[in-house]
Amino acid sequence: MDAGVEFVACDMPHANKLTIHILAAVAEHEREAISARTKAALAAAKARGKQLGGPKLDEARIKGRAALRANADRFAANTLPIVKQIQASGVSTLRGIADALAARGVPTARGGAWTPVQVSNLIRRAI
Repeated sequence: MDAGVEFVACDMPHANKLTIHILAAVAEHEREAISARTKAALAAAKARGKQLGGPKLDEARIKGRAALRANADRFAANTLPIVKQIQASGVSTLRGIADALAARGVPTARGGAWTPVQVSNLIRRAI
């Protein structure tokens, strides 16, 4: 309608601009009404204590935690030998180990900067 192009609807060949405009307005109103009803129904279900989301949400959470734990264990297993070399060279503080890892270009699990807390968690994971 805004483009100024005339068209003919196959199922309504006698429709004009006014008819199409009215049908579009009715469709928009119905879309808004459906949205409002859906939001109200979800809010009511949530208020009744219904847990919204996938039916296997608990299973997905368990699998997600297991995957995160496995990735962290794998990262620790790969990085701990480097930490042991650093400790064998005489560095004993967590800050010193973090600085040595950064100096060697060893990336953290998420690609950030090494901190003493990360080194501590890494060592604790290996115990």
